[in-house]
Amino acid sequence: MSSELVLYSTRDGVTTLTLNNPKRLNGWTQPMLAALKAALARAATDDETQAVILTGADPYYCAGVNLAGTIRLGHPRVLRAMIVEHNQALFDGFLEFPKPILVAVNGPAIGACVTSATLCDGIIASERATFSTPFAALGVPPEGCSSVLFPRVLGAATADRILGEEGWKPTAAEALEIGLVQWVVAHDELLDEAHRIAKGWAEAGTARRFRGGISLQELQAANARESQEIADAFLAAPFLRAQFRFLWGKKKRGPALMFLALWLLRPLWSLLL
Repeated sequence: MSSELVLYSTRDGVTTLTLNNPKRLNGWTQPMLAALKAALARAATDDETQAVILTGADPYYCAGVNLAGTIRLGHPRVLRAMIVEHNQALFDGFLEFPKPILVAVNGPAIGACVTSATLCDGIIASERATFSTPFAALGVPPEGCSSVLFPRVLGAATADRILGEEGWKPTAAEALEIGLVQWVVAHDELLDEAHRIAKGWAEAGTARRFRGGISLQELQAANARESQEIADAFLAAPFLRAQFRFLWGKKKRGPALMFLALWLLRPLWSLLL
């Protein structure tokens, strides 16, 4: 059983959800996020599902959130509230999921799909995987609870390398070395090994848990705080300018011009915040 954007299959008490829009690198557009939310809701209440694997259709795991497809023009206060609500809801969906989740990263992972993966019970990576959180380059602060979880799990210095100006993008082997992922396997073995691990969780009745000994309440508080900070950054000039230049360079003229207008007119509309 499947939808177009998220494939859903269950075997041995394990449900595998596959992000299935490879032409767009499985990016988190609004339709993709809606399909993922629906699939997680179904798995949460499905008696046959005792554990979940989340993966992507090759070659990417996920290119992250499609910002140009999620920001809509409107009154600045309404827009800011929408950004806060959507960002917080995205990560709360992972935090509040009641069953263990194993993320099987089959290729490059970028942005929110990396931070959300660290909110799950474990990460197994293909040898082809890479992990990128280019927040500093985009002019935005860390999200997905990474401001507290990454230092706790990886150590402050390594967290700063990944989240900060250096923008280090570890390979699968490097991610294993620093503790970002727990397993690395050959690409062709990824889903079989992920199923073996998740099946073990299902048979053992493994409960949901968070890495680094951090509590759900602490993660929820971090998500709420970061969502406010993200909203402020998304409406700030550096981010708007960076998005315009990035999208223009990709020849995405319509979205680029939207960010250009927001950037140039910011002195006026920012008075309404």
